[in-house]
Amino acid sequence: MSDDSHVHCGTSNQLNDGTHTDGKPDLTALRASIAQAVRNVKARTPLAQSFTNFVTINLVANAQLAAGGTAAMSFLPDDVIDTASISGADYINVGTLLPFYAEALPQIARAFHKSGHKWVLDPVAAGIGKTRTEILRAFRAAPPTIVRGNASEIIALTNMWGLATADGETSRPAGVESVDEVDAAVEPAKRLARFLADSAPEDKAAVAVSGAVDLVTDGERTYRLPGGSAMMAKITGAGCSLGGVTATYLAVAEPLTAALAASLLYNRAAEAAEAKAEGPGSFQVHLLDALWNLTPEQVADSEILAY
Repeated sequence: MSDDSHVHCGTSNQLNDGTHTDGKPDLTALRASIAQAVRNVKARTPLAQSFTNFVTINLVANAQLAAGGTAAMSFLPDDVIDTASISGADYINVGTLLPFYAEALPQIARAFHKSGHKWVLDPVAAGIGKTRTEILRAFRAAPPTIVRGNASEIIALTNMWGLATADGETSRPAGVESVDEVDAAVEPAKRLARFLADSAPEDKAAVAVSGAVDLVTDGERTYRLPGGSAMMAKITGAGCSLGGVTATYLAVAEPLTAALAASLLYNRAAEAAEAKAEGPGSFQVHLLDALWNLTPEQVADSEILAY
């Protein structure tokens, strides 16, 4: 990891434009927002409802609870739409599709768009299958507040929504695992974030790209988040549960802060879990414990690199 000392607050070498005399950005306000988001989740236990992958639904709910939030799971459109009136944000995951999802998910998205309700999309395996592609294309007319996925999924979704450059970015869909490096998704993620913001009630949105070094952007500001653990790929639902926790933070914070807080929380929790785990089974248990035990300061003081 690179030295992160340049982002500490209150130093005499800070300029009025938010940078330091060494030319590096000051992240004091951002860190304060991240810490406050973590603190607010623990204090308020916000409800973040999920329509998620039924293979991983248990881990998603447990992770939201461990982070300090409250979980509600449903696959009925009217139930999801009605419950959204009392949830701070929602989470939709398109993994392990069932036939009725083709109508249910666009219906839910349209209702969220009409009411201005905030939600997080995980475009699992984007680019594979006619039904999944139709669902994801339908979301363009009623887009989410945050998209969280791997590099291949972000590139594929950007292409589906006609947001690619003239040259285009190509991805090779490979199920739920990425075959693209995070760096390949930087520009697609920024364009996608700007598109989401244009449709958001408060003109704020974010895209989070998971990988060896995570990336989070609101279309204007872009950050890289080193750390985490390779063990995350050895349990089912690590990414799905991160999406659910992102919605938990979105219930109390603006999109960029929510996406950063969730990603940083997961990186630190994964590192703590790996240090104690003897294999994938115990890793998952220790991951949930770490999500519960990490403090706002531990999350906010993580290494953040302005891209």
